[in-house]
Amino acid sequence: MNYKSDFLNEINSRGFIYQTSDINDLDIRLSKKKITAYIGFDITNDSLHIGSLVQLMLLHWLDHYGHKTIALMGGGTTLVGDPSGKDEARKILQIKDIEKNINKIESTFNKFIDLKSKGKLINNYEWLSNLNYINFLRDIGSKITINKMLTFDSVKNRLDREQPLSFLEFNYMLLQAYDFFHLNKEHECELQLGGSDQWGNIIAGIDLIRRLNNKKAFAITSPLITNNDGSKMGKTADGAIWLDEKKLSNYDFYQFWRNVNDSDVPKFINLFTKLPIEERKKLSKLKDQEINEAKKILAFEVTKITRGEKQAKEAEEISTNIFLNNKIDNRINSFEIESNKIKDSSFSIIDAIEKLELVKSRSEVKRLIKSKGIKIDNENYNRSDFSLSKYFSKNEIKISVGKKNFGIIKISKK
Repeated sequence: MNYKSDFLNEINSRGFIYQTSDINDLDIRLSKKKITAYIGFDITNDSLHIGSLVQLMLLHWLDHYGHKTIALMGGGTTLVGDPSGKDEARKILQIKDIEKNINKIESTFNKFIDLKSKGKLINNYEWLSNLNYINFLRDIGSKITINKMLTFDSVKNRLDREQPLSFLEFNYMLLQAYDFFHLNKEHECELQLGGSDQWGNIIAGIDLIRRLNNKKAFAITSPLITNNDGSKMGKTADGAIWLDEKKLSNYDFYQFWRNVNDSDVPKFINLFTKLPIEERKKLSKLKDQEINEAKKILAFEVTKITRGEKQAKEAEEISTNIFLNNKIDNRINSFEIESNKIKDSSFSIIDAIEKLELVKSRSEVKRLIKSKGIKIDNENYNRSDFSLSKYFSKNEIKISVGKKNFGIIKISKK
């Protein structure tokens, strides 16, 4: 479908659009003027992870086409917890922890939107903390029916699975609807975007704006990006893929994208890069061995957007050294140990892998050794006594776990 609006054409061609409300009216409005739009973000940690990348890229494209953006920090709603798509209640944070998280993730938003002119970072705690509960129930609660709330997937799925849904969480929809109403009234915000699991919450806000502000507002949701097991994208078996390089190295972030499933490459190139449509089409057609070239470009482009061009080049160089040039690169994960501890076997291969945090448990190391899943300097390690004594005279050794995880043990001659 072709739209009048450059913004809608861009995000539609990239696969961002899943559900919309009054899309034709929105298209006309976007083509005639610059509007204000917002996306809400959880701040349960001091970094966002890749599960937020779809929404960050949507903010980027809004900003790119001259629209005003609001990244809404859920300082107030994080104190409640969003039940959408979750099997259990979220851990409730303290206000001081939430404020600390907001300060740390601001730098991430700076990479996607211009916070100095068109973009704003706003914390909903500013207005939610001052609400009088009785007035809120009378003025807002009376406008949203339980019947309607029970039809939305965020609530319905939890109840269908017979999992607890606290009254605290049940209020979340009221609060998010109120956020949209408040932003519409105070900032003339007309559009809310979010994941498809937020559809019910967004529609509740649109209805509230119509009833109380007598204005029209709009919704766009995006498909949820999931892992192979159907869980939300953002976390892997090895942990979250954080956007902040202080929580995950540039190399490890780059390698995540370098090793995505072949079938996901076209989708990720469209969603998570700024490449023009012709180049995206060309890369999306690559198959078999050639798809590795597309993965390299994907990894570089996502790392450049999220971490910076210098960081992307560094990660690419480290990857090239390890995989193509077969060189040890001292910038990857490392640990130093004295040679005498290597020589007398008081420091084993199990200790080394544990220190490098390449696997989750010591028992897993033993299993991997038996299945020839561990290499030292590109040779299979198969000693039953787990000793590293034959390497004590070296300055360093490279330990590989599978095809993706590497670390260096530096051996000091003390």
